[in-house]
Amino acid sequence: MSYNAFITRETIESDAEGPLADKTVAVKDNISTEGVRTTCGSAMLEEYVPPYDATVVERLLDAGATIPGKTNMDEFGMGTTTETSAFGPTDNPAAEGRVPGGSSGGSAAAVAAGEADLALGTDTGGSVRCPAAFTGTVGIKPTYGLVSRYGLIAYANSLEQIGPIAPSVEEAAELLEVIAGPDERDATTREAPWASEERAGDAREQREASGDSYADAADGDVEGLEIGIPTELLDGADEEVVETFWDAIDELEARGASYHEVSMESLEHAVEAYYVIAMSEASSNLARFDGVRYGPTPDYEGNWNEEFAAVREEGFGEEVKRRILLGTYALSAGYHDKYYKQAQDARAWVKQDFDSALEEADVLASPTMPVPPMERGESLDDPLTMYLADANTTPVNLANLPAISVPAGETSDGLPVGLQLIGPAFGETEIIRAGSALA
Repeated sequence: MSYNAFITRETIESDAEGPLADKTVAVKDNISTEGVRTTCGSAMLEEYVPPYDATVVERLLDAGATIPGKTNMDEFGMGTTTETSAFGPTDNPAAEGRVPGGSSGGSAAAVAAGEADLALGTDTGGSVRCPAAFTGTVGIKPTYGLVSRYGLIAYANSLEQIGPIAPSVEEAAELLEVIAGPDERDATTREAPWASEERAGDAREQREASGDSYADAADGDVEGLEIGIPTELLDGADEEVVETFWDAIDELEARGASYHEVSMESLEHAVEAYYVIAMSEASSNLARFDGVRYGPTPDYEGNWNEEFAAVREEGFGEEVKRRILLGTYALSAGYHDKYYKQAQDARAWVKQDFDSALEEADVLASPTMPVPPMERGESLDDPLTMYLADANTTPVNLANLPAISVPAGETSDGLPVGLQLIGPAFGETEIIRAGSALA
């Protein structure tokens, strides 16, 4: 069965020997691949072929991976269902007739269907963790700055990170091991605090030397682990999702972990803050798609503004246009302080709340998504429903923290439910260790 997981099926071979020499790794179609088109799921970039590889693609090939193609996605990463792609929606191999989550739904579907061993997605507000939860796979959103964004066609620069999707926590950790580390071409990347300052070797060697190898952390040992559970991330969630979440917590407790509940009042405002910031950054980022440098070339008739508008009307889908308009409004002179500035203040509050909660816990836990996978088409006519579905994942991006989604179980209808574990900055080893006790 075809799940429409790929936009472009074109194999990129590597002749290197490395840790991924026997693996296929699908790549989301907003990550640049030299000589292979990169569309971002948009008609605007339908024929765009990058002249260079993204840093993460270089690292995959250096590690010996084979890339089988570029995966389907919500247009420019704007969506939670992989239904806004100009190349058609992706189906969910784990739940027939349901969405695979988004925006990295093609990557998750490719892994869930066995069409790729591993995959890369991008996570701006949950776009790796959401599809992992909906397809019964594992997805990691790394700490902001751990993985290079060079070559990523970004939706929102201050929020977005490239992350792995895999069948198990250990395999996701192995892929993270390959792509993580500083990049001189991306000034936002930096060494993890525990990395040796004296060594100039690559980040993988430094982690191994410090005993903090991501793959080695997937040992399932949660004895003594303290889990904080933000009650706000359970409020309003589907009843069966909550029951499945508590079953997973019970399993972790049986393995030696303990938990306590914590209140984080800022989370009630995180979705609003996230969408104001993300849409504002999208408005700025997507201004380059004007028919001159990118997009369909118009027949100029003297009025550039009209031609500019016509190109964007033709090239962008409805959801992208909606977010550009809202972002432009939030940044406009009369409303900047009312919306964008307040959203940034709320972001700082969210970060402060996470830091306080993590002083008393090793990791925080919640359902990854408050609902099971939606039926195809269910949220397209009601964008607000789609936005609110991101309530549990967006706060992590606002705080620039790492998080992992692991399978927690299924509802009575057999629909996958994910458990999200959130760690402190550069605390990937903690969330990998905790997650590996379940997957």
